[in-house]
Amino acid sequence: MVVVPEAICDLSKLQSLDLSDNALQSICPEIRRLRSLRHLRLANNRLKCLPPELGDLQELETLDVSMNLLSALPERLHRCHALQCLTADRNSLHCLPRQLCQLHSLNELSMAANRLATLPLDLGRSPQLQFVFVDNNVHLKGLPSYLYSKVIGCSGCGLSAQVSELRLLSVARGELSVPLPPEVQAVGSETEAVVPLQELAMRALHHAQHSSSLCRDANSLPQILIPRTLLELLGCPVGHCHHCGQSMFTVVYPRIFPLRETALAGMHLRTRVSFVAYCCSIQCVRAFDLQI
Repeated sequence: MVVVPEAICDLSKLQSLDLSDNALQSICPEIRRLRSLRHLRLANNRLKCLPPELGDLQELETLDVSMNLLSALPERLHRCHALQCLTADRNSLHCLPRQLCQLHSLNELSMAANRLATLPLDLGRSPQLQFVFVDNNVHLKGLPSYLYSKVIGCSGCGLSAQVSELRLLSVARGELSVPLPPEVQAVGSETEAVVPLQELAMRALHHAQHSSSLCRDANSLPQILIPRTLLELLGCPVGHCHHCGQSMFTVVYPRIFPLRETALAGMHLRTRVSFVAYCCSIQCVRAFDLQI
């Protein structure tokens, strides 16, 4: 089967759909009509992309798209508020949309054997997310420090000596160099005691947006204040400070903790990853403690 029969999308009360082990090349947008769907399995097909309409499946709890040809996941997946298990092993994913960190019901995330070079800054911030598997992503050298207290799989990560295909900023510690997510625009240094003005302005606008009854979404703010690219960030910050929780937009202050120097070293032998604490200021970087 190459195409999903449209008639399936008329089964409005369908709760489980398994289309694994076919030759599917696309999923029709009409899948959004399956409002009662709880489990969707599309493993081992030939899918190169997923329709944004998957984000309309409000009851979806399990999504398995492993063993396909995916290079990206739709940002709108974060609207699947009931999603508990997301599996996308053995694809060609280069990065994950940071919006996935807004899936507050997500308990297990598996992205093994892809082409990931970075992970979203907030991955693991949700207390509900307990299991994260990113094994055999050879370009992946940094894990958000939030994952230190989770059950993680990172065997085979960071083993490639080649540079990732993506052009990314990086943070270094001695001979270690860890690529940063593409949404990070600038890296603060230890000599910068004052946060850049643009970042401070973004934080102030974000605070106003969420605290004022007159500003309930980014579109209600005067667009003349900031460029549209920055305006879009207000709805979904690049990340939150791993020490104090402050929202961050244009600049981060990272600190590297090589896994081999942590208490987890004996549990993860075939890996060269480091935990990275992303903070909002040099003060938070200095105060951060991975062991807490």
